This record gives sequence, C-alpha cells and structure tokens, in this order.
Amino acid sequence: MICVRESRLLRHGLAALLAIGLNLTAWAQEAMPVIELSAGFHRIEAEVAAQDRHRQVGLMHRPTMPAQRGMLFVFPQANTHCMWMRNTFIPLSVAFLDEEGRIINIEDMTPHSEDNHCARRPARYALEMNRGWFAQRGITPGSKLRGLERAPAPR
Repeated sequence: MICVRESRLLRHGLAALLAIGLNLTAWAQEAMPVIELSAGFHRIEAEVAAQDRHRQVGLMHRPTMPAQRGMLFVFPQANTHCMWMRNTFIPLSVAFLDEEGRIINIEDMTPHSEDNHCARRPARYALEMNRGWFAQRGITPGSKLRGLERAPAPR
C-alpha cells in the first residue's frame, strides 16, 4: 500500500520526468536553421537537422506541420540510413537523397511506428514532408532537389 506522501512524491517525480523529456525535445528542436530547397518549381522550407541531437529528435512530438515545410536530415556520410516514427504524430513521407540531391527512393511512414524505412542505396540526406507531398506534386525517384549546398555541415 502506498501512503499519501509516497503517492505525492511519485506524482511529482513523474511530472518532473515528463517536463524534462519535453524540455529536452524543445531544446533539440530549437535553433535549427531553415533553408529554402526546391523540387522543380515547388518551394520547400526545410528545418535542417545537421547535429546529432537534432537528427535524433527530428519531428517528434509535433502535432502539425505546414504544407510547404519539411525537415532535412544531413548525415555525416552517405550510408543506407533508416528513419522511423517513434513519438511522431504527423504522417510523413521521406525522400532519401544522394550526394547530388537526386531522390533515391520515397517511403510513406505511419505515426508512432517503429518500422524502419531505409534508403535503397547510400544516401547523404533525407527529407521528411507531410505524407503524400512528393506524390501530389509528381516528384519521384530520380528527381533532383536544389539548395542543398546551403545546408550546414553535419556534426
């Protein structure tokens, strides 16, 4: 049996842990630069996750994202990187890009899923947009994104 004092301590401890978790997420999401990318004549405002802490959090815990907005993940080296949707509320599509900005493959991802969605060959970047964004604009594998040279170097 838990006494009232222990119950209060437990509640305060859980509340503190939740606040720390939310603060860490906010800390990781703040100060991400935004660059403009383009896919054909389609404009993209991309938050850039070039630091490890930003890549780890990505778009977690966000309830919505504007239609022209996305997140560009800049990796230190080309590899068959994988993405997942833990703690992510927004349905997303991810495009994996090579060094030159050509789309390798595009995958649709389901919120809260821990299923891996991976590049089919080594990718240097991944761009997450609202689900269906690429398909609705006819952007397919082989299409090239412009503006990646403005992205900060990965750390």
